Amino acid sequence: MIQATGLTSNARKGSPPAVDDVSFDARAGRVTALLGARRSGKTTAVRLMLELQQGRGVTYFRGRPLHRIAHPAREVGVLLGDVPGHPARTVRGHLRMLCSAAGVSVRRADDVLEVVGLVSLREERLGTLSRGMDRRLGLACALLADPHTLVLDDPVAGLSVRESRWLHGILRAYAALGGTVLFTTDDAKEAARVADRVVTLDAGKVVADQDVADFARTRLRPRVAVRSPHAARFGVLLAKEARTAKRSVEVVTEDGSRLSVYGSTCADVGDIAFRHGILVHQLADEIGDAGPSAAAPLVAEGRADSGGGGADAGTDAHPGTGTQPGTGTGTQPGTGTGTDTQPGTGTGTGTGTGAETGIGADGRAQATPLNALTPTSTFVPLADAASPPAAQRRSAANGRAPEAASARETSAALPTLPPPITVRTARGPLRPVRYELRRATGIATGHVTVALVLAVSALLSVLLARAGHTPQPRLIAAWPQMLPLPPAALGAGLLGALSFGEEFRHPALAADRGTVPRRLGLLAAKLLVGAAAALLLGILTIASDAVLLYLVYGSELTQVPAEWPALTASWLALVVGCAWAGVLASGLFRSTAAGLAAVVAVPIIIVPFVQKALEGPSVRTAAGLPGRVRDLALVDWPFGIERFAAAGMRMITQPVGGALMLSLSALLCAYLLTALRTRVR
Repeated sequence: MIQATGLTSNARKGSPPAVDDVSFDARAGRVTALLGARRSGKTTAVRLMLELQQGRGVTYFRGRPLHRIAHPAREVGVLLGDVPGHPARTVRGHLRMLCSAAGVSVRRADDVLEVVGLVSLREERLGTLSRGMDRRLGLACALLADPHTLVLDDPVAGLSVRESRWLHGILRAYAALGGTVLFTTDDAKEAARVADRVVTLDAGKVVADQDVADFARTRLRPRVAVRSPHAARFGVLLAKEARTAKRSVEVVTEDGSRLSVYGSTCADVGDIAFRHGILVHQLADEIGDAGPSAAAPLVAEGRADSGGGGADAGTDAHPGTGTQPGTGTGTQPGTGTGTDTQPGTGTGTGTGTGAETGIGADGRAQATPLNALTPTSTFVPLADAASPPAAQRRSAANGRAPEAASARETSAALPTLPPPITVRTARGPLRPVRYELRRATGIATGHVTVALVLAVSALLSVLLARAGHTPQPRLIAAWPQMLPLPPAALGAGLLGALSFGEEFRHPALAADRGTVPRRLGLLAAKLLVGAAAALLLGILTIASDAVLLYLVYGSELTQVPAEWPALTASWLALVVGCAWAGVLASGLFRSTAAGLAAVVAVPIIIVPFVQKALEGPSVRTAAGLPGRVRDLALVDWPFGIERFAAAGMRMITQPVGGALMLSLSALLCAYLLTALRTRVR
């Protein structure tokens, strides 16, 4: 369950806090609606619960705050706005990438795609999805790790009526299997149809926390919707007629031409309009929203909200509002006679079909049964039906207590949910590495970068060979004197910068955290994959340049130099160091451009700084360092590894190598400090 206590947002200068001391519970096995108009604080409250926004208060998910949960995606499935994925990634690729991060088999992606109805669109790009399909994908992401709790912020915004009903069915089915569901909405009728409990917010404060039956009785009131060009005069006449007849009727002016009449019938209102010669453009029965102020005090004040309304044949007991203080007769279109008994001061008899005209989710008027919005007749309690064995197994597998809440459903079967899963709990870098591999290979950016680097490097090597005066090592590496770094090193740095830069630009892992988590496992995976990509890019660059030089100019320029171990080690260390600098800088500054700038700054800024620091007279030098390191080894290194180690030490003693090591050390320390500071918070 969810226990939110004292949620309060930080107040802006000169304005009250958007959320002020909000406390409520959302129980397992039930659907809880957080209801409020725009700017009432619903989204802010959800963001405070998920620790996405700074403020006061605490929220417990099954007894633990979110920052104390090792893997939040397994506990809370979140849907906030659009899916934060790269627009060029496919639907299936995006889900498989998240499966790798959550430690779930990639087959789970196909299971949730089937549930949300996106199997036929699994190869579509995220950027081409419609609003409804994006919401389905967001729900699939929330269901991926089989969490116990679902938190959705205005999940049906922009959806059609059919898609909204489908999503509501998913929420009901998830709660029926023991899960906790919390969603926000600004539609009181939607809250009454879907939720078991409704928490009403107004101006950042909780004004009501009710079961859906109490909510429907106090908030949703029968009314007569009237449209007339003479609405103001007609409202005065209706109030005068009510006072003359000593009837409790409330007339509310909605806009310049619309009235809402509570406590009367279409027949009475139409009769008054006819007798006074007032033109009426619309006259219809509706279920109206009385607003947040009508929550609990309505019944205590004894306000009469309906009366004289017809009922179907038999007795129709509304758990609604008060009645007229007497007996009246009204006529509505249709047949059927009965008594309408309500908990008020009197009763009213009338004739009617028990049908009315309401406003649908698409804003169009539609005919609705009179009892369609009353909680006693819309759904069947799940406690009366036997729980299916599959639901029992699912609850046991996920540690959920199957609670027979006051869940309500239509006669149609609940939607099918994905089967329960077992999340791999083994620790280690395997999951982040799989995630990083799928992230890097799921879009064409990396492939295009590698192809562009190989093409530019090959062209530069041919041009340098044609001009002459370039040493062979620089010729094969396509590194002219005027460039601070060769194209392969710049490409490796760009690949490293993209690893974290794209993560922050399209935060697929941040749906429940607000920002990319600074976990050391994720950093280690990015460094490992970045080093592998840099090594592959460096080897391919040398091979392609050598092959092209051989084809154009023959074997004269492709002779293997005698010091090839040292040159190879220096070259590979250079590209790997640039890739790591890009990874650390982009993770620290949250930008791809910052990561690439840190790579370019090594030869342009740091190398001159190191050279200037080493200038001047010195009593002792570090000459012969590689040889002394080799002498310290107690045993001989196999396979000639000592030569590569000596070459690496020789590179570190060079200005570029020393500057690169200095840059990497500073970036790593800064990243670790920010990660520790985030954990302390």
